[in-house]
Amino acid sequence: MESRHIGGLEVSLVGLGCNNFGRRLDFDGSRAVVRAALDCGVTLFDTADQYGDGESERYLGRVLGSNRDEVVITTKFGGTPPAGVSGGDPAYIRRACEASLRRLGTSYIDLYLLHVPDAVTPIAETLRALDDLVSAGKVREIGCSHFSSEQLAEAAAVARDDGLRCFACVQNEYNLLHREPEQAVLAAAASLDMAFVPFFPLAMGLLGGRYRNADPMPPGTRLTATGDPEDEAFVRERLPVVERLAAFAAGRGHTLLELSLSWLADRPQVSAVIPGAMSPEQVRQNVAATGAWRLAPDEEAELDGLTPTDY
Repeated sequence: MESRHIGGLEVSLVGLGCNNFGRRLDFDGSRAVVRAALDCGVTLFDTADQYGDGESERYLGRVLGSNRDEVVITTKFGGTPPAGVSGGDPAYIRRACEASLRRLGTSYIDLYLLHVPDAVTPIAETLRALDDLVSAGKVREIGCSHFSSEQLAEAAAVARDDGLRCFACVQNEYNLLHREPEQAVLAAAASLDMAFVPFFPLAMGLLGGRYRNADPMPPGTRLTATGDPEDEAFVRERLPVVERLAAFAAGRGHTLLELSLSWLADRPQVSAVIPGAMSPEQVRQNVAATGAWRLAPDEEAELDGLTPTDY
């Protein structure tokens, strides 16, 4: 497994998104997925305090057990703070961190992310609270998610001017059906020496090959689990693009999954891809697919013409 870096952390190129734990997967299912990831050389595990109302962190901590010091755990705070509390408030951050540490059964968090920007708390206060957690040995690196290029620049300037630790990475949605980060965030992250970790690398399963003009939608997928009409509309609107991408990959002897994950892994600013999985076999497929194809310049150019710019 290829390794890359997020700040001072060495991580596997392929990580595991743990957002299904405690929601679509029970403990036994989660354990099987984590053990398969470990067997494949995965060392990066991505969760959040809100996934499964905390069960994702609990399951992950229990399964890792004695393997804990061999892996990098990313967890997040501030996505769903209590009513009347802003996600970047220092007092809340301290409480959230202690709660995550208890659920994970660990004394430190490798990478701690502000899940969404806080429009109320000054970023200086948030960064100072996170800097204190690093100084206390409870967190190793810090990061953010859903940040714009302007917000990244502001945070970096405040950290520099106030002598605080800066975000080591930003985690935003990025995949072949959502290329918005290419407009500014990827360049901002590069200029600020921040790693970029894309979430939803397979666009709710669309880029994994599960939906191929299927009607009705296949069982056991994220879409059928939510039953959300907006999710179904999202899928159906993009199916024509998915079909074009699948044909592009098949014409070159590859699968849609190999195209989707290899394309992300080949982006210069991407430090890791973190697809979720519902089974050990999905873990193995994701690991095998990532890096299976290095697109030639002419293939990159053709692919650019197949993918949307307005999603």
